[in-house]
Amino acid sequence: MESEVFNGDATQILTEMEAASVDLIVTDPPYLVRYQDRNGRRVANDDKAEAVLPAFAEMFRVLKQNRYCVCFCGWTAIAQFSAAWSAAGFRTVGQIVWQKDYASKTGHTEYRHETAYLLTKGRPGFPSDPIADVQAWHYSGNRHHPTEKSVQNMSTLIKAFSKPCDLVLDPFLGSGTTAVAAVLNRRKAIGVELEEQYCQLARRRLAGAERFVSNQANEAA
Repeated sequence: MESEVFNGDATQILTEMEAASVDLIVTDPPYLVRYQDRNGRRVANDDKAEAVLPAFAEMFRVLKQNRYCVCFCGWTAIAQFSAAWSAAGFRTVGQIVWQKDYASKTGHTEYRHETAYLLTKGRPGFPSDPIADVQAWHYSGNRHHPTEKSVQNMSTLIKAFSKPCDLVLDPFLGSGTTAVAAVLNRRKAIGVELEEQYCQLARRRLAGAERFVSNQANEAA
């Protein structure tokens, strides 16, 4: 299977994928917080749990046995996400925190971190060289998307929980960062994105990453 980006609803498109066909899932779904950035940009379905959480059952189905799913999640909706993960069959085996050197929001406290949860299908063995559960944050600048993660941070996850030539899935692809990071690290990528504008952007970024890797290979030959 070649790398590809699909435009549409994550749950629906995943139903069309073969069971146990994916080696790793890394995804940053809507946090269900009605987020709006400083420029007024919003995230589709960020107020609709019914449009986000059912995807986890299909994610579990397409993931191979004894493999990982890394899911970013905000604390305000953790009860909903955790219930959906458990209902789908996932086990929560870890938490990864990225410490920021700035506050992305203020409330009762300053928000200076991002969090992802490490889920498994089955019981994979411990990695031989596990990553730390506190990581340095690399700010993407949110140039392409209001909640864009950096290629550096996604690359850390992809290298830690998959191997070269594996297939990496992101059902909430946004501007394509997970797919780009996968290809740059010699994996294949499948992404699903609901919004057409971001889907087109993700395809362009993915094509650019593929050209970069191809040029590197040609220079090394």
